[in-house]
Amino acid sequence: MSISLLPDSAPFNETQRAWLNGFLAGMLGIDESNPAMVDAAVGLMPAPAEADVAEGDDDAPWHDPGLPLEERMELAEGKPLPRKLMACMAQLDCGACGYLCQSYSEKIASGEEKNLKLCVPGGKETSKMLKQVLSESDGAATPAETAVAEKRVTNGFSRQNPFPAKLIRSDSLNAEGSAKDVRHVEIDLAGSGLNYKVGDALGVYPTNCNELVAAILTEFETDGSEACEVNSEATTFAEALNSRCCLKDVSDELLELMIDTAQDELQKSQLKELVDSDLLDEMDILDLLRDYPGVRPAPAAFIETLTALAPRLYSIASSQNIVGESVHLTVGRVIKDIRNRPRKGVASTMFSDRLQPGMDVKVFVHASHGFGVPPADETPLIMVGPGTGIAPFRAFLQERQARNAPGKNWLFFGDQKSATDFLYQEELSQFVGSGLLTRLDTAFSRDQEQKIYVQNRMLENAEELFNWLEAGAWFTVCGDARRMAVDVDRALHQIIEQAGGKSPEEAKAYVKEMAAAGRYLRDVY
Repeated sequence: MSISLLPDSAPFNETQRAWLNGFLAGMLGIDESNPAMVDAAVGLMPAPAEADVAEGDDDAPWHDPGLPLEERMELAEGKPLPRKLMACMAQLDCGACGYLCQSYSEKIASGEEKNLKLCVPGGKETSKMLKQVLSESDGAATPAETAVAEKRVTNGFSRQNPFPAKLIRSDSLNAEGSAKDVRHVEIDLAGSGLNYKVGDALGVYPTNCNELVAAILTEFETDGSEACEVNSEATTFAEALNSRCCLKDVSDELLELMIDTAQDELQKSQLKELVDSDLLDEMDILDLLRDYPGVRPAPAAFIETLTALAPRLYSIASSQNIVGESVHLTVGRVIKDIRNRPRKGVASTMFSDRLQPGMDVKVFVHASHGFGVPPADETPLIMVGPGTGIAPFRAFLQERQARNAPGKNWLFFGDQKSATDFLYQEELSQFVGSGLLTRLDTAFSRDQEQKIYVQNRMLENAEELFNWLEAGAWFTVCGDARRMAVDVDRALHQIIEQAGGKSPEEAKAYVKEMAAAGRYLRDVY
């Protein structure tokens, strides 16, 4: 059955309505085949406030990831607070923050969400603008300005109730000598009842780096046994630092607590200068403590100022029709030096450094409505996924294999060096050999003096690629939103212009029609 959670008067077009109904069903954990669950969920959804319907903001012109922040803010000028906050977002509706761009902005505006750093694609640019907009506003939004409440129905395991899965394996996909450490991760879902589709993401609740937690405990000169509360749940200082709190972001509340705690007037003055300072961009909790060694709040009060440790979303790299009660991920280990200290990606290094086979990891399925394989098996499929962007396309190919789909498949994959960074090389070669993968074009940027990327390979094959598009092919992209996805989009337009003999305006309209038809899909972050 087709589920409809949004009221007919909600300000969305049909494409947006279908996507959002599916997204909300996934977030709510609703079994669409169960009429009783659907009816119960619809009953929980509030009617939109009259002010929202009358606002005339249906198209949200700033909701375009291709627009620079300055232009988005100009388009939102004079709009209600939630709309201005929405314009600050990266406009990808990626779900990494646990919301859509609109619902995240509404939660911030209403005061229910305090963390301004959840928009990962927007990064510092978004968090700074959110803070600026809030500082310039008269206060929280009125209830009429919050369009959709996020009441949720729990059906088994979900974001609010993650499944304690067990790690099966975490193996490096890179050969010796690589500058990278990308892991093929397999997780056991047996007994969870969790089901996923290709294109979905797996939410993972990480734990913090043991060395980082130990360093913070050392700064407090404690073993961490002090009693604390997180979300009204009793825990210890050490456990809160280990698995409940984000140790990266220095919140305004923490700075205020440090200012109130400081006895030295110079330190108090310096802490006040940190508020709204760009210096915070590179500081984490340990940096703050080490910079101000004489300022130590009580552990319980300290924990109350830290933001929650949010789950990380990873594109699923397997088809459940092939792997059964397990799920595969492709995870790149992240570590870089900032302020003369190594900073570790909390979830990526958990898989590479801390989590051993047989150990628990809390997970949930995050549905991605729309990003997936074509429903018609004969439809051609073009996939562009450099680096860890290969993940969903490995799943796509497994799914097409399981369905014996006759449609042609073309993959563009790229990375640094073919000898060390050809992820899933053996599997992809087998897919080529079996005929499942019609074409495999690779771009290894550092195998030659002049760097070559996936968009270069696309342009080299412009005529054939356009012929695939004319035959109804889906064009799908996964990976970095800021550079790769932009370059690939630019190349796509160029190919349509050159090989299709179209003007820039006609090429733009062609791509827009592809997107409206669900044939141009991106999973970018």
